Amino acid sequence: MDKKRILLIGATGTIGSYLADRLKTRHELILASKRRSPVQVDITSSDSIRGMYEQLGRLDAVIITAGNAYFGDFRSMKEEDFYVGIRSKMMGQINTVMLGRDHLNPGGSFTVTTGILADDPIRQGLGLSMVNGALHAFVQAAAIELAAGIRINAVCPGLVEPSRDKYGPYFAGHFPVPMEKVYYGYLKSLEGARSGEIIRIYS
Repeated sequence: MDKKRILLIGATGTIGSYLADRLKTRHELILASKRRSPVQVDITSSDSIRGMYEQLGRLDAVIITAGNAYFGDFRSMKEEDFYVGIRSKMMGQINTVMLGRDHLNPGGSFTVTTGILADDPIRQGLGLSMVNGALHAFVQAAAIELAAGIRINAVCPGLVEPSRDKYGPYFAGHFPVPMEKVYYGYLKSLEGARSGEIIRIYS
């Protein structure tokens, strides 16, 4: 297997840090996050994303595990609460793809991160359900129109085991997903051949 030059955005988060540890022996990794990585990027800013790509040059793949969304009671949500997820998790990932299209080598790939709330909503999770569903539609549509040979997929995990203590009470009846299974979902997107796929990892 040829080593790929991979940009991992969100490298200090729960999923991103696990991926960084597992992928570092397989590929050349460039670690990026908002503050605590060798490369710093704010995915809510197109200028920040554009500057990052100009700094890094050609890439073989981009994996994004960054992005926030509002988590709270729907009855008290205001319009601005929806924009938290729209600006960050949704448009942050979409703009990273859009601005990165011309920086990928032939045969390159994008992997965005969504989550189970697109399919299985919970109380207080409406903001996440909305942006995850939008990202699924974006991935499926973008796969049709990306340049020949460029792939895009979404990894869509359930509640991951390290987050069980913090978020488990909100996910009644949800089986926590082992990080090893989540890793293999990203590996499928990165090293596989499919495009436009929503890689669901729910149990």
